[in-house]
Amino acid sequence: MKNFNRITESDSEYRNLESLSPAELLQAINKEDNKVAECVKKCIPQIERLIKNVVIALQNGGRLFYIGAGTSGRLGIVDASECPPTFGVDEDMVVGIIAGGDSAIRKAVEGAEDNIELAWQDLMQYGVSSSDVVLGIASSGTTPYVVHGLKKCQEKNITTSCITCNLNSPIVQYSNFPIECEVGPEFITGSTRMKSGTATKLILNMISTTVMIQLGRVLDNKMVDMKLSNTKLKERGIRLLCNKYNIQAEDALELLEKYKSVRAALLHLEKSIS
Repeated sequence: MKNFNRITESDSEYRNLESLSPAELLQAINKEDNKVAECVKKCIPQIERLIKNVVIALQNGGRLFYIGAGTSGRLGIVDASECPPTFGVDEDMVVGIIAGGDSAIRKAVEGAEDNIELAWQDLMQYGVSSSDVVLGIASSGTTPYVVHGLKKCQEKNITTSCITCNLNSPIVQYSNFPIECEVGPEFITGSTRMKSGTATKLILNMISTTVMIQLGRVLDNKMVDMKLSNTKLKERGIRLLCNKYNIQAEDALELLEKYKSVRAALLHLEKSIS
């Protein structure tokens, strides 16, 4: 594409890192990290346009897919995997796919991100269709796995989006709702797991959280549909019930064990009071 400057590969503004003390390194990294939130802020209009379309798709039975390679793929998987326990949605509502399969979550799979056919093959395993939204994550905006995956999706009339940290990168050409968050050169030249990765994580948090709130998965500011899968979450549910209806912890626990859901327990208490 014209005027494509891969700023994620630009030379770091910091030199002779090996000569710096731990304190100097930490201060410099923190200085760069502080720039990220402001960069993300500039992307809010782009993020909002995507979210409105994702909400409509999910309300109509569609799904949200994240596809990426390396750090980008791992961040997508993290966000997708946290939606069921946090918001109580089905595991197939938000799906994270990484080039090279699940083994690539821990260890890079050689050549996977350069395979231009693999993303579509991976998506087809889930029966991806025009009712879904596919979001490609690629800090560089050039990862073949992601770019060609989105290209194939558009050919099949599937709504696409992307998160990239380079402006006017090739991936934008195949994104109906591109999110371009230019964070500048990395602290270590080309190490996009740093500022680019942080920006990506922030944006994914914004997307999934806002979508789930819009779908009614949060009440006031509480996770009433969270899965009560461990002691910490059960205790959180107990506190919520106790604080809202001034009941004893033992009674709250009894309700949670009976209804298996904070929302259901709240509805029971609401009906009882009314």
